[in-house]
Amino acid sequence: MRSGLPTWLRDYGMVLVLGALCLYYSFATFTDQQPVGEAAGSAVARRILGDGGTPSVLVIAGTTDEDRAFAGAAVSALTAGGANVVERVLGAPRDARVVLDRLAGEGRRLAYVATTAACVEWTLLKDLNTRFPSLGNPRILIPESRRWPVFLTRQNLLNVANQITVVAILAVGMTVVIITGGIDLSVGSLIALSAVVVSVLIRDAGGGVQAGAAAMVMASLAALGMCIVVGLFSGLMVTAFKVPPFIATLAVMQVASGLAFIIAKGGSIYELPDTFTWLGRGADLFGVPNAVILMLVLYVMTHLLMSRTVLGRWIYAVGDNAEAARLAGVHTAFVLLFAYAFCGAMAGLGGVLQASQLKSGAPTYGVMYELYAIAAVVVGGTSLAGGEGRVFGTLIGAFIIAVIQNGMNLTGVESYRQKVVLGVVILGAVLLDLLKKKDWRRLFRAAATPATHP
Repeated sequence: MRSGLPTWLRDYGMVLVLGALCLYYSFATFTDQQPVGEAAGSAVARRILGDGGTPSVLVIAGTTDEDRAFAGAAVSALTAGGANVVERVLGAPRDARVVLDRLAGEGRRLAYVATTAACVEWTLLKDLNTRFPSLGNPRILIPESRRWPVFLTRQNLLNVANQITVVAILAVGMTVVIITGGIDLSVGSLIALSAVVVSVLIRDAGGGVQAGAAAMVMASLAALGMCIVVGLFSGLMVTAFKVPPFIATLAVMQVASGLAFIIAKGGSIYELPDTFTWLGRGADLFGVPNAVILMLVLYVMTHLLMSRTVLGRWIYAVGDNAEAARLAGVHTAFVLLFAYAFCGAMAGLGGVLQASQLKSGAPTYGVMYELYAIAAVVVGGTSLAGGEGRVFGTLIGAFIIAVIQNGMNLTGVESYRQKVVLGVVILGAVLLDLLKKKDWRRLFRAAATPATHP
């Protein structure tokens, strides 16, 4: 049991950390929650129908999607339960006033007004019985609040997953590069380059706001292909000219950023069709964002590549000992070229995704994203020395960073304090990696022993 515990902690420790963070922020954000949307409409309808009879009900809601869902669910449930829905109002206070004036003029009597927590704050509804005494003193009902963590609301969890998608996609490519013993600092700039290229191609060659699906797909593939070529160039500098990966990709980072500004002429590109947001904002499978589905598919495919293919074993072998791998017959140059091209492809895909999310392209996208991607890889347990790491560990690392940032936002932590916390988390992950490779007792004993001089 003693020998198995460190291995178990090494393999699943980050999962425990993620679980502990979720538990902490769940307790820290435990507060009264007001239901919205369909759930809120159904809840109000149940309260009205629970009083029995055939009440006359006026449903009032605002103009947001959640308001429309509230009104639709309330009307459906009330009608099915035998209530008399006099009218449904969707709009501003003036729209509700017009309807109430008409109902009062017709001499209609209301038993209930079903509305949302936001609309009940309207002055019109606060003074309803004074302004419209002929309506019969109707009760105003809103959804009852419940105690629930803000962190665990469905909207917030989907928001965490959706916000981390671009960084997580970058991190899956970065994982492969770091396992080979390298690093790629150009991915943030490649996001900007990819976003600008796909946006310019759609605007200038695809028809702009009238662009069809084929034009958008071709533009996305062109941006992806450009980033793959840039990744191959970085790999060529590392393999053929023996330029250290840090220096090679640092130079490529500057070149890619400059190209993005040149192509975009220093500005942003907004002339994109609404349908271009399908990848970044759509949610076609059980309400899960399409970007999250894409991220999960990429992680599964990369996991299979690294764990079930010869190329995956070669990647680990090159990272562990490149010379030994070469002597064993591994094509080390090909492996490194693939790793950097794959990382470039993931950066290109991340750029297309961000352009889809924001419905625009700009050379300022992707700033500092390379550091967040490296942080996700390191926190996920991949060794910066190469030869060790897991793809799903990187996914856990990305979610740890996302949960920390989201939790600090929910609890009101300032942005500059968040940077301090993130830096401490990264440093802690690196120290854990060092302790995993060495006997921690011997390490601390060596640090505590004073140096001797002859």
